[in-house]
Amino acid sequence: MAKSLRSKWKRKMRAEQRKTNAPKELSRFKSILKIDTDVIVKDVQEIAIVVEPQSCQKIECAVKDAKDDMKMEIDIKRNKKSLLDQHGQYPIWMNPWQRKRLKAKREKKKGKSRAKAIKGLAW
Repeated sequence: MAKSLRSKWKRKMRAEQRKTNAPKELSRFKSILKIDTDVIVKDVQEIAIVVEPQSCQKIECAVKDAKDDMKMEIDIKRNKKSLLDQHGQYPIWMNPWQRKRLKAKREKKKGKSRAKAIKGLAW
């Protein structure tokens, strides 16, 4: 389940909300720590890691650079007209009736070219 367009959109928008709300939550958390004198900051740091949003993005970039060295080449070469890849497979998102239509179109073109070749060899 949870693969419909609606759920994907909702998940995307929730992620956007988290990005926009992160600074507000961080400031609220810091204000709570300042108000409550019983809570010691060191105890809180052992429980949760407080990270600023900008520093978080810098860490992700560094990790991405490290992964580039071990990058696998998975470029799928696909024909733009027939949408077939190098193994003769259609994309996953394509409906069966679309595949059938494209296959019939390809077969029709092959039939026309063969007929012309046979006429030329008749004599």
